[in-house]
Amino acid sequence: MKSQYAVIGLGRFGSSLSKELIKLGHEVLGIDRDEEKVDEMSAVLTHTVVADSTDEEVLKSLGIRNFDCAVVAIGDDIQASILTAILLKDLGVKQVVAKALSELHGKVLTKIGADRVIFPERDMGIRVAHQLNSPNLLDYIELSKDYTIAELSVPRRLCGKSIKDLDPRAKYGCSVVAINKQSGVIIAPMATDVVNEKDVMVIIGTNDQIEQFESEVIG
Repeated sequence: MKSQYAVIGLGRFGSSLSKELIKLGHEVLGIDRDEEKVDEMSAVLTHTVVADSTDEEVLKSLGIRNFDCAVVAIGDDIQASILTAILLKDLGVKQVVAKALSELHGKVLTKIGADRVIFPERDMGIRVAHQLNSPNLLDYIELSKDYTIAELSVPRRLCGKSIKDLDPRAKYGCSVVAINKQSGVIIAPMATDVVNEKDVMVIIGTNDQIEQFESEVIG
């Protein structure tokens, strides 16, 4: 379903996010104070504008409250990031997502009402660390402080094993929610579904459960 996004700050993170949203079929308004950055993105995004997002009248003139979501992706100006997020909430934007540069910055954004705060550099660092620590771990996403979703590559020695044979739910408390095979993805696999070498199992559980399953079963 097509949505309208406003991305404020067209640095590396903002421009990458904007391009991906366009690929996914959404409309994106890109906003930045830097004319050069706006020019670079003008041929890619639905609309672009050179503007100061800390100016309430400017945001009003852009009809910002009509957007489904506004993403504050401002690079290193924490004050501008916070002021922009406050204005977006005051103007009634349905969903405000803000990039945080530090834990303290994130706490402030949460307190002023940002609907979601993201830490791209911290989160990417965590994911890469887990991937380096576990060779069979292809991806790692923390869903909450308690739950994680992980992608684990199936080694040769598990070829032909069924979900029932592995029994992750009973033995470890985690669940296989999908198996990505060359022929396609099996969502909510049954106990009789079999894994083969180089299949990717998508597993949900706590960090401890997944780590135990990965070390004892995947190896």
